[in-house]
Amino acid sequence: METTQATDNQRTIETEAIYLENTLLRVFGVLFCHDPKRARSRTRNIEINRGVAEKHITVRLDPEYAQPGPFAHKVAMAVIRKQSRFGSPAQKQISFSQRELMRLAGRKIWGGRDSEELIRALRQIRYTHVIAQFKKEDRFVEHDFSIFNEVLIERRNSATDPITACTVVIADPIIQSLNDKHFTCLNHVLMQELSSVATAFYMRLFYHFSIPFDGKHLNRVSFKKRYDDICLEWLGGLTVLKYRSDIIRDQLGSHLDQLVRVGFLRSYDISPAETREGFVIAFRPGARFASDYQTFYVRRHQGDFQFNFHDESQAIGEPHQVAYLFVEKRTGQKRDGIPYVSSRDVETAKELLRSLPLSQMEDFLDFALSEARRTRFDLQTLGGVKQYLNSYFQTSDRRATEKAKASAKLVQEAEEQLKSDYAAYLRTAAGKLLESRPAHERATIEDLARAKARPPVGGTGFLSNTFYELERTRLTIDRYPGEVLSFDLWKERTTR
Repeated sequence: METTQATDNQRTIETEAIYLENTLLRVFGVLFCHDPKRARSRTRNIEINRGVAEKHITVRLDPEYAQPGPFAHKVAMAVIRKQSRFGSPAQKQISFSQRELMRLAGRKIWGGRDSEELIRALRQIRYTHVIAQFKKEDRFVEHDFSIFNEVLIERRNSATDPITACTVVIADPIIQSLNDKHFTCLNHVLMQELSSVATAFYMRLFYHFSIPFDGKHLNRVSFKKRYDDICLEWLGGLTVLKYRSDIIRDQLGSHLDQLVRVGFLRSYDISPAETREGFVIAFRPGARFASDYQTFYVRRHQGDFQFNFHDESQAIGEPHQVAYLFVEKRTGQKRDGIPYVSSRDVETAKELLRSLPLSQMEDFLDFALSEARRTRFDLQTLGGVKQYLNSYFQTSDRRATEKAKASAKLVQEAEEQLKSDYAAYLRTAAGKLLESRPAHERATIEDLARAKARPPVGGTGFLSNTFYELERTRLTIDRYPGEVLSFDLWKERTTR
Protein backbone atom coordinates (compact mmCIF):
# COMPACT_ATOMS: atom_id res chain seq x y z
CA MET A 1 0.00 0.00 0.00
CA GLU A 2 1.77 3.12 -1.26
CA THR A 3 2.29 6.18 0.87
CA THR A 4 3.91 9.33 -0.50
CA GLN A 5 6.33 10.95 1.96
CA ALA A 6 8.27 14.25 2.14
CA THR A 7 11.06 15.61 4.31
CA ASP A 8 10.11 18.67 6.42
CA ASN A 9 11.40 21.86 4.93
CA GLN A 10 12.61 24.36 7.51
CA ARG A 11 13.42 27.22 5.13
CA THR A 12 11.82 30.65 5.49
CA ILE A 13 8.42 30.60 3.81
CA GLU A 14 6.64 33.58 2.28
CA THR A 15 3.02 34.19 3.20
CA GLU A 16 0.17 36.38 2.04
CA ALA A 17 -3.09 35.93 3.90
CA ILE A 18 -6.40 35.71 2.11
CA TYR A 19 -9.63 35.43 4.10
CA LEU A 20 -12.14 32.91 2.80
CA GLU A 21 -15.53 33.13 4.50
CA ASN A 22 -16.39 29.79 6.12
CA THR A 23 -19.60 29.10 4.18
CA LEU A 24 -17.76 29.84 0.94
CA LEU A 25 -15.03 27.43 1.98
CA ARG A 26 -17.59 24.63 1.90
CA VAL A 27 -19.56 25.96 -1.07
CA PHE A 28 -16.49 26.40 -3.29
CA GLY A 29 -15.79 22.68 -3.17
CA VAL A 30 -19.22 21.91 -4.63
CA LEU A 31 -19.56 24.96 -6.85
CA PHE A 32 -16.42 24.64 -8.98
CA CYS A 33 -15.87 21.47 -11.00
CA HIS A 34 -12.19 20.87 -11.72
CA ASP A 35 -12.95 18.87 -14.85
CA PRO A 36 -13.72 21.49 -17.58
CA LYS A 37 -15.56 19.07 -19.88
CA ARG A 38 -17.74 17.70 -17.08
CA ALA A 39 -18.47 21.23 -15.79
CA ARG A 40 -19.93 22.32 -19.16
CA SER A 41 -22.53 19.52 -19.06
CA ARG A 42 -23.74 19.96 -15.47
CA THR A 43 -26.80 22.13 -14.75
CA ARG A 44 -28.65 20.28 -11.97
CA ASN A 45 -28.83 21.32 -8.31
CA ILE A 46 -26.10 20.09 -5.96
CA GLU A 47 -26.82 19.51 -2.28
CA ILE A 48 -24.48 19.55 0.72
CA ASN A 49 -25.53 17.77 3.93
CA ARG A 50 -28.54 16.18 2.29
CA GLY A 51 -30.99 15.09 4.99
CA VAL A 52 -29.41 17.24 7.71
CA ALA A 53 -32.23 19.65 8.56
CA GLU A 54 -30.25 21.97 10.82
CA LYS A 55 -27.53 22.81 8.25
CA HIS A 56 -28.33 22.27 4.61
CA ILE A 57 -26.87 24.00 1.53
CA THR A 58 -28.11 23.74 -2.05
CA VAL A 59 -26.10 25.07 -5.01
CA ARG A 60 -28.47 25.88 -7.89
CA LEU A 61 -26.58 26.01 -11.20
CA ASP A 62 -27.71 28.24 -14.06
CA PRO A 63 -28.99 26.20 -17.05
CA GLU A 64 -27.44 28.62 -19.58
CA TYR A 65 -23.97 28.99 -18.09
CA ALA A 66 -23.70 25.54 -16.43
CA GLN A 67 -21.26 24.74 -13.62
CA PRO A 68 -18.25 27.02 -13.08
CA GLY A 69 -14.98 25.28 -13.98
CA PRO A 70 -11.27 25.70 -13.15
CA PHE A 71 -10.94 29.14 -14.79
CA ALA A 72 -14.00 30.45 -12.88
CA HIS A 73 -12.37 29.14 -9.69
CA LYS A 74 -9.24 31.13 -10.54
CA VAL A 75 -11.35 34.26 -11.09
CA ALA A 76 -13.21 33.81 -7.79
CA MET A 77 -9.96 33.38 -5.86
CA ALA A 78 -8.54 36.52 -7.50
CA VAL A 79 -11.56 38.49 -6.25
CA ILE A 80 -11.20 37.03 -2.76
CA ARG A 81 -7.48 37.81 -2.74
CA LYS A 82 -8.00 41.44 -3.73
CA GLN A 83 -10.78 41.86 -1.18
CA SER A 84 -8.48 40.43 1.50
CA ARG A 85 -5.80 42.99 0.69
CA PHE A 86 -8.25 45.80 1.43
CA GLY A 87 -8.47 44.59 5.04
CA SER A 88 -11.21 45.21 7.61
CA PRO A 89 -14.05 46.05 7.36
CA ALA A 90 -14.59 43.78 4.37
CA GLN A 91 -15.03 45.67 1.12
CA LYS A 92 -18.13 44.82 -0.89
CA GLN A 93 -17.11 46.29 -4.25
CA ILE A 94 -13.96 44.91 -5.94
CA SER A 95 -12.74 46.44 -9.22
CA PHE A 96 -10.19 45.27 -11.79
CA SER A 97 -8.36 47.26 -14.45
CA GLN A 98 -7.52 45.83 -17.87
CA ARG A 99 -3.92 45.09 -16.81
CA GLU A 100 -5.17 43.17 -13.78
CA LEU A 101 -7.62 41.26 -15.98
CA MET A 102 -4.80 40.18 -18.29
CA ARG A 103 -2.72 39.03 -15.34
CA LEU A 104 -5.75 37.29 -13.86
CA ALA A 105 -6.39 35.36 -17.06
CA GLY A 106 -2.69 34.57 -17.49
CA ARG A 107 -2.60 36.29 -20.88
CA LYS A 108 0.14 38.43 -22.47
CA ILE A 109 -2.23 39.63 -25.20
CA TRP A 110 -5.79 40.63 -24.39
CA GLY A 111 -8.34 39.93 -27.12
CA GLY A 112 -12.00 39.24 -27.62
CA ARG A 113 -11.76 35.51 -26.92
CA ASP A 114 -9.99 36.08 -23.59
CA SER A 115 -12.52 38.74 -22.69
CA GLU A 116 -15.53 36.53 -23.42
CA GLU A 117 -13.98 33.64 -21.47
CA LEU A 118 -13.66 35.94 -18.47
CA ILE A 119 -17.24 37.23 -18.84
CA ARG A 120 -18.56 33.68 -18.98
CA ALA A 121 -16.66 32.79 -15.81
CA LEU A 122 -17.98 35.87 -14.02
CA ARG A 123 -21.55 35.15 -15.10
CA GLN A 124 -21.27 31.48 -14.14
CA ILE A 125 -20.53 32.62 -10.59
CA ARG A 126 -23.02 35.50 -10.73
CA TYR A 127 -25.99 33.36 -11.75
CA THR A 128 -25.26 30.35 -9.55
CA HIS A 129 -27.41 30.58 -6.42
CA VAL A 130 -26.48 29.37 -2.96
CA ILE A 131 -29.45 28.45 -0.76
CA ALA A 132 -28.35 28.00 2.86
CA GLN A 133 -30.86 26.65 5.38
CA PHE A 134 -29.84 26.42 9.02
CA LYS A 135 -31.29 26.44 12.51
CA LYS A 136 -30.76 29.61 14.52
CA GLU A 137 -31.83 29.29 18.15
CA ASP A 138 -35.48 28.15 18.00
CA ARG A 139 -36.20 28.88 14.32
CA PHE A 140 -35.01 27.99 10.83
CA VAL A 141 -33.41 30.62 8.62
CA GLU A 142 -32.91 30.50 4.85
CA HIS A 143 -30.50 32.69 2.82
CA ASP A 144 -30.76 32.64 -0.97
CA PHE A 145 -27.93 34.59 -2.59
CA SER A 146 -25.37 34.69 -5.38
CA ILE A 147 -21.73 35.00 -4.35
CA PHE A 148 -21.36 37.89 -6.80
CA ASN A 149 -24.36 40.13 -6.28
CA GLU A 150 -23.54 42.23 -9.34
CA VAL A 151 -20.99 42.17 -12.17
CA LEU A 152 -20.43 45.50 -13.94
CA ILE A 153 -18.60 45.36 -17.28
CA GLU A 154 -16.83 48.19 -19.13
CA ARG A 155 -15.96 47.94 -22.85
CA ARG A 156 -14.35 50.63 -24.98
CA ASN A 157 -17.20 51.31 -27.41
CA SER A 158 -19.14 48.30 -28.63
CA ALA A 159 -20.31 44.88 -27.50
CA THR A 160 -17.53 43.25 -29.54
CA ASP A 161 -14.69 45.17 -27.86
CA PRO A 162 -12.68 43.39 -25.12
CA ILE A 163 -13.38 44.28 -21.49
CA THR A 164 -11.36 47.27 -20.32
CA ALA A 165 -12.41 47.02 -16.64
CA CYS A 166 -14.97 45.34 -14.41
CA THR A 167 -16.43 45.64 -10.92
CA VAL A 168 -17.70 42.74 -8.82
CA VAL A 169 -20.14 43.37 -5.96
CA ILE A 170 -20.01 40.64 -3.28
CA ALA A 171 -23.18 39.42 -1.55
CA ASP A 172 -24.18 40.97 1.79
CA PRO A 173 -24.28 37.67 3.80
CA ILE A 174 -20.63 37.05 2.90
CA ILE A 175 -19.61 40.59 3.87
CA GLN A 176 -21.43 40.32 7.21
CA SER A 177 -19.84 36.96 7.97
CA LEU A 178 -16.35 38.28 7.15
CA ASN A 179 -16.88 41.28 9.42
CA ASP A 180 -17.97 38.86 12.16
CA LYS A 181 -14.58 37.09 11.74
CA HIS A 182 -16.11 33.87 10.39
CA PHE A 183 -13.33 33.08 7.94
CA THR A 184 -10.32 30.83 7.38
CA CYS A 185 -6.88 32.35 6.66
CA LEU A 186 -5.08 30.80 3.70
CA ASN A 187 -1.66 31.44 2.14
CA HIS A 188 -2.03 32.91 -1.35
CA VAL A 189 1.72 32.63 -2.06
CA LEU A 190 1.47 28.86 -1.64
CA MET A 191 -1.75 28.66 -3.66
CA GLN A 192 0.00 30.29 -6.63
CA GLU A 193 2.35 27.29 -6.78
CA LEU A 194 -0.50 24.78 -7.01
CA SER A 195 -2.81 23.37 -9.67
CA SER A 196 -6.54 24.10 -9.29
CA VAL A 197 -7.17 20.61 -7.87
CA ALA A 198 -4.26 20.90 -5.42
CA THR A 199 -5.58 24.35 -4.42
CA ALA A 200 -9.01 22.84 -3.65
CA PHE A 201 -7.36 20.18 -1.47
CA TYR A 202 -5.21 22.79 0.27
CA MET A 203 -8.20 25.02 1.13
CA ARG A 204 -10.22 22.24 2.75
CA LEU A 205 -7.31 20.46 4.44
CA PHE A 206 -5.95 23.64 6.01
CA TYR A 207 -9.34 24.12 7.68
CA HIS A 208 -9.57 20.51 8.87
CA PHE A 209 -5.96 20.41 10.12
CA SER A 210 -6.43 23.68 12.03
CA ILE A 211 -9.27 22.37 14.20
CA PRO A 212 -7.30 19.72 16.18
CA PHE A 213 -3.86 21.36 15.94
CA ASP A 214 -2.60 22.91 19.18
CA GLY A 215 0.35 24.66 17.56
CA LYS A 216 2.89 22.13 18.93
CA HIS A 217 2.13 18.47 18.29
CA LEU A 218 1.95 18.24 14.50
CA ASN A 219 2.43 14.44 14.46
CA ARG A 220 -0.88 13.99 16.30
CA VAL A 221 -2.87 15.66 13.50
CA SER A 222 -4.43 13.74 10.63
CA PHE A 223 -7.63 13.79 8.62
CA LYS A 224 -9.53 11.10 6.69
CA LYS A 225 -12.34 11.37 4.16
CA ARG A 226 -14.00 9.07 1.65
CA TYR A 227 -12.69 9.46 -1.87
CA ASP A 228 -16.18 9.64 -3.46
CA ASP A 229 -17.22 12.37 -1.00
CA ILE A 230 -14.06 14.31 -1.86
CA CYS A 231 -14.96 14.15 -5.56
CA LEU A 232 -18.42 15.57 -4.83
CA GLU A 233 -17.84 17.97 -1.94
CA TRP A 234 -14.31 19.25 -2.57
CA LEU A 235 -13.80 18.93 -6.34
CA GLY A 236 -17.22 19.89 -7.73
CA GLY A 237 -18.40 16.48 -8.92
CA LEU A 238 -15.21 14.97 -10.33
CA THR A 239 -15.71 11.49 -11.83
CA VAL A 240 -15.40 8.73 -9.22
CA LEU A 241 -12.95 6.10 -10.47
CA LYS A 242 -13.15 2.44 -9.49
CA TYR A 243 -9.49 1.52 -9.12
CA ARG A 244 -6.85 2.91 -6.79
CA SER A 245 -4.15 2.84 -9.47
CA ASP A 246 -6.32 4.96 -11.78
CA ILE A 247 -6.99 7.47 -9.01
CA ILE A 248 -3.27 7.90 -8.37
CA ARG A 249 -2.05 7.76 -11.97
CA ASP A 250 -4.80 9.55 -13.90
CA GLN A 251 -6.62 11.78 -11.44
CA LEU A 252 -5.41 12.87 -7.99
CA GLY A 253 -1.88 11.54 -7.54
CA SER A 254 0.01 14.35 -9.29
CA HIS A 255 -1.93 17.03 -7.39
CA LEU A 256 -1.44 15.42 -3.98
CA ASP A 257 2.24 14.86 -4.77
CA GLN A 258 2.47 18.58 -5.46
CA LEU A 259 1.19 19.30 -1.94
CA VAL A 260 3.81 16.97 -0.56
CA ARG A 261 6.61 18.62 -2.57
CA VAL A 262 5.76 22.10 -1.26
CA GLY A 263 5.68 20.78 2.31
CA PHE A 264 2.00 21.30 3.04
CA LEU A 265 1.40 17.55 3.32
CA ARG A 266 3.78 15.18 5.09
CA SER A 267 2.00 12.24 3.50
CA TYR A 268 -1.25 10.91 2.07
CA ASP A 269 -2.56 7.37 1.77
CA ILE A 270 -5.40 5.91 -0.34
CA SER A 271 -6.81 2.70 1.13
CA PRO A 272 -10.00 0.63 0.80
CA ALA A 273 -12.93 1.80 2.94
CA GLU A 274 -13.89 -0.47 5.83
CA THR A 275 -17.65 0.08 5.93
CA ARG A 276 -18.67 0.01 2.26
CA GLU A 277 -17.16 -0.23 -1.21
CA GLY A 278 -14.81 2.56 -2.18
CA PHE A 279 -11.69 4.25 -0.85
CA VAL A 280 -10.66 6.53 2.02
CA ILE A 281 -7.83 9.05 1.73
CA ALA A 282 -5.83 9.81 4.89
CA PHE A 283 -3.84 13.06 5.07
CA ARG A 284 -1.06 14.16 7.44
CA PRO A 285 0.07 17.82 7.58
CA GLY A 286 3.63 18.91 6.85
CA ALA A 287 5.91 21.71 8.00
CA ARG A 288 4.44 24.31 5.67
CA PHE A 289 1.03 23.91 7.25
CA ALA A 290 2.57 24.39 10.71
CA SER A 291 4.46 27.47 9.55
CA ASP A 292 1.34 29.12 8.07
CA TYR A 293 -0.72 28.17 11.11
CA GLN A 294 1.82 29.92 13.36
CA THR A 295 1.69 33.01 11.15
CA PHE A 296 -2.08 33.26 10.80
CA TYR A 297 -3.38 31.92 14.12
CA VAL A 298 -0.65 32.24 16.73
CA ARG A 299 1.70 35.14 16.04
CA ARG A 300 -1.13 37.38 14.94
CA HIS A 301 -4.85 37.20 15.69
CA GLN A 302 -7.06 36.86 12.63
CA GLY A 303 -8.74 40.17 13.35
CA ASP A 304 -5.41 42.02 13.51
CA PHE A 305 -4.66 41.80 9.79
CA GLN A 306 -4.87 45.27 8.29
CA PHE A 307 -4.01 46.59 4.84
CA ASN A 308 -4.19 50.07 3.41
CA PHE A 309 -7.43 50.57 1.51
CA HIS A 310 -6.69 51.63 -2.06
CA ASP A 311 -8.75 54.25 -3.88
CA GLU A 312 -9.70 51.83 -6.67
CA SER A 313 -13.33 52.09 -5.63
CA GLN A 314 -13.26 55.76 -6.59
CA ALA A 315 -11.14 55.11 -9.71
CA ILE A 316 -13.16 52.21 -11.17
CA GLY A 317 -16.00 50.94 -8.98
CA GLU A 318 -17.93 54.17 -8.40
CA PRO A 319 -17.73 55.30 -12.06
CA HIS A 320 -19.12 51.89 -13.07
CA GLN A 321 -21.99 52.35 -10.62
CA VAL A 322 -22.80 55.78 -12.09
CA ALA A 323 -22.60 54.62 -15.72
CA TYR A 324 -24.87 51.65 -15.04
CA LEU A 325 -27.28 53.84 -13.07
CA PHE A 326 -27.58 56.21 -16.05
CA VAL A 327 -28.45 53.35 -18.41
CA GLU A 328 -30.97 51.97 -15.91
CA LYS A 329 -32.75 55.31 -15.61
CA ARG A 330 -32.56 56.15 -19.31
CA THR A 331 -33.81 52.79 -20.64
CA GLY A 332 -35.76 51.31 -17.72
CA GLN A 333 -33.65 48.13 -17.95
CA LYS A 334 -32.71 46.25 -14.81
CA ARG A 335 -28.99 46.21 -14.09
CA ASP A 336 -28.60 42.51 -14.85
CA GLY A 337 -29.99 43.16 -18.32
CA ILE A 338 -27.32 45.75 -19.18
CA PRO A 339 -24.45 43.87 -20.88
CA TYR A 340 -21.82 46.60 -20.52
CA VAL A 341 -21.14 50.34 -20.35
CA SER A 342 -18.73 52.21 -22.59
CA SER A 343 -15.37 53.58 -21.51
CA ARG A 344 -16.55 57.02 -22.68
CA ASP A 345 -19.47 56.94 -20.23
CA VAL A 346 -17.15 55.71 -17.46
CA GLU A 347 -14.78 58.63 -18.09
CA THR A 348 -17.74 61.02 -17.93
CA ALA A 349 -18.82 59.39 -14.67
CA LYS A 350 -15.37 60.12 -13.23
CA GLU A 351 -15.80 63.80 -14.18
CA LEU A 352 -19.23 63.93 -12.56
CA LEU A 353 -17.91 62.32 -9.39
CA ARG A 354 -15.40 65.15 -9.07
CA SER A 355 -18.37 67.50 -8.74
CA LEU A 356 -20.92 65.32 -6.95
CA PRO A 357 -20.63 62.47 -4.41
CA LEU A 358 -22.01 59.05 -5.37
CA SER A 359 -24.79 59.44 -2.78
CA GLN A 360 -26.14 62.45 -4.71
CA MET A 361 -25.78 61.01 -8.18
CA GLU A 362 -29.20 59.36 -8.41
CA ASP A 363 -30.91 62.65 -7.54
CA PHE A 364 -28.84 64.50 -10.16
CA LEU A 365 -29.58 61.94 -12.90
CA ASP A 366 -33.30 62.14 -12.14
CA PHE A 367 -33.08 65.93 -12.43
CA ALA A 368 -31.09 65.81 -15.69
CA LEU A 369 -33.38 63.27 -17.35
CA SER A 370 -36.45 65.26 -16.25
CA GLU A 371 -34.99 68.46 -17.74
CA ALA A 372 -34.08 66.62 -20.95
CA ARG A 373 -37.63 65.29 -21.34
CA ARG A 374 -39.03 68.76 -20.72
CA THR A 375 -37.03 70.16 -23.65
CA ARG A 376 -37.45 66.97 -25.73
CA PHE A 377 -33.72 66.33 -25.77
CA ASP A 378 -32.94 62.65 -26.35
CA LEU A 379 -30.10 61.79 -23.96
CA GLN A 380 -28.12 58.88 -25.39
CA THR A 381 -24.82 59.11 -23.49
CA LEU A 382 -23.82 60.15 -20.00
CA GLY A 383 -21.90 63.07 -21.50
CA GLY A 384 -25.22 64.71 -22.28
CA VAL A 385 -26.08 65.20 -18.61
CA LYS A 386 -23.08 67.43 -17.89
CA GLN A 387 -24.94 70.46 -19.29
CA TYR A 388 -27.43 70.19 -16.40
CA LEU A 389 -24.88 70.42 -13.60
CA ASN A 390 -25.02 74.22 -13.20
CA SER A 391 -28.83 74.34 -13.14
CA TYR A 392 -28.82 71.43 -10.70
CA PHE A 393 -26.56 73.35 -8.32
CA GLN A 394 -28.53 76.58 -8.80
CA THR A 395 -31.83 74.92 -7.94
CA SER A 396 -30.49 72.60 -5.28
CA ASP A 397 -31.31 74.98 -2.41
CA ARG A 398 -34.86 75.46 -3.66
CA ARG A 399 -35.35 71.72 -4.15
CA ALA A 400 -33.87 71.01 -0.73
CA THR A 401 -36.32 73.51 0.83
CA GLU A 402 -39.25 71.98 -1.05
CA LYS A 403 -38.14 68.52 -0.01
CA ALA A 404 -37.85 69.62 3.62
CA LYS A 405 -41.34 71.16 3.46
CA ALA A 406 -42.77 68.02 1.92
CA SER A 407 -41.10 65.90 4.61
CA ALA A 408 -42.40 68.20 7.36
CA LYS A 409 -45.90 67.99 5.89
CA LEU A 410 -45.73 64.20 5.85
CA VAL A 411 -44.58 64.21 9.49
CA GLN A 412 -47.41 66.56 10.45
CA GLU A 413 -50.01 64.48 8.60
CA ALA A 414 -48.70 61.32 10.26
CA GLU A 415 -48.92 62.98 13.70
CA GLU A 416 -52.47 64.16 13.02
CA GLN A 417 -53.43 60.67 11.88
CA LEU A 418 -51.97 59.26 15.09
CA LYS A 419 -54.02 61.68 17.16
CA SER A 420 -57.17 60.74 15.25
CA ASP A 421 -56.44 57.05 15.76
CA TYR A 422 -55.80 57.67 19.46
CA ALA A 423 -59.16 59.44 19.81
CA ALA A 424 -60.85 56.42 18.25
CA TYR A 425 -58.96 54.16 20.65
CA LEU A 426 -60.12 56.29 23.63
CA ARG A 427 -63.76 56.05 22.58
CA THR A 428 -63.57 52.29 22.20
CA ALA A 429 -61.54 51.72 25.39
CA ALA A 430 -63.73 54.07 27.46
CA GLY A 431 -66.90 52.39 26.14
CA LYS A 432 -65.62 48.94 27.12
CA LEU A 433 -64.50 50.24 30.52
CA LEU A 434 -67.90 51.80 31.23
CA GLU A 435 -69.71 48.63 30.18
CA SER A 436 -67.70 46.69 32.76
CA ARG A 437 -68.87 48.94 35.62
CA PRO A 438 -71.99 48.54 37.84
CA ALA A 439 -75.22 50.00 36.47
CA HIS A 440 -75.40 52.86 38.99
CA GLU A 441 -71.87 54.03 38.10
CA ARG A 442 -72.72 53.96 34.41
CA ALA A 443 -75.94 55.87 34.97
CA THR A 444 -74.11 58.61 36.93
CA ILE A 445 -71.54 59.17 34.17
CA GLU A 446 -74.15 59.05 31.38
CA ASP A 447 -76.42 61.57 33.19
CA LEU A 448 -73.53 63.97 33.64
CA ALA A 449 -72.54 63.56 29.98
CA ARG A 450 -76.11 64.32 28.80
CA ALA A 451 -76.28 67.40 31.01
CA LYS A 452 -73.02 68.70 29.54
CA ALA A 453 -74.10 67.89 25.97
CA ARG A 454 -77.67 69.41 26.33
CA PRO A 455 -78.11 72.32 23.88
CA PRO A 456 -78.90 75.78 25.40
CA VAL A 457 -82.51 77.12 25.59
CA GLY A 458 -83.60 78.09 22.10
CA GLY A 459 -80.68 76.22 20.52
CA THR A 460 -80.77 73.13 18.36
CA GLY A 461 -79.85 69.57 19.15
CA PHE A 462 -77.43 69.37 16.20
CA LEU A 463 -74.14 67.67 17.21
CA SER A 464 -75.50 66.94 20.69
CA ASN A 465 -74.91 63.19 20.21
CA THR A 466 -71.27 63.86 19.30
CA PHE A 467 -70.82 66.10 22.35
CA TYR A 468 -72.45 63.42 24.49
CA GLU A 469 -69.98 60.74 23.25
CA LEU A 470 -67.02 63.05 23.88
CA GLU A 471 -68.18 63.93 27.41
CA ARG A 472 -68.93 60.34 28.30
CA THR A 473 -65.42 59.32 27.16
CA ARG A 474 -63.79 62.18 29.10
CA LEU A 475 -65.76 61.52 32.28
CA THR A 476 -65.05 57.77 32.16
CA ILE A 477 -61.31 58.35 31.80
CA ASP A 478 -61.31 60.94 34.61
CA ARG A 479 -63.31 58.68 36.93
CA TYR A 480 -61.05 55.65 36.36
CA PRO A 481 -57.50 56.97 35.87
CA GLY A 482 -54.85 54.44 34.80
CA GLU A 483 -57.36 52.14 33.14
CA VAL A 484 -56.74 53.60 29.66
CA LEU A 485 -53.32 53.99 27.97
CA SER A 486 -51.79 57.46 27.75
CA PHE A 487 -51.05 58.81 24.26
CA ASP A 488 -47.30 58.25 24.60
CA LEU A 489 -47.68 54.66 25.79
CA TRP A 490 -50.32 53.88 23.15
CA LYS A 491 -48.10 55.40 20.43
CA GLU A 492 -45.10 53.34 21.57
CA ARG A 493 -47.10 50.10 21.46
CA THR A 494 -48.78 50.97 18.17
CA THR A 495 -45.65 51.95 16.26
CA ARG A 496 -43.37 49.25 17.73
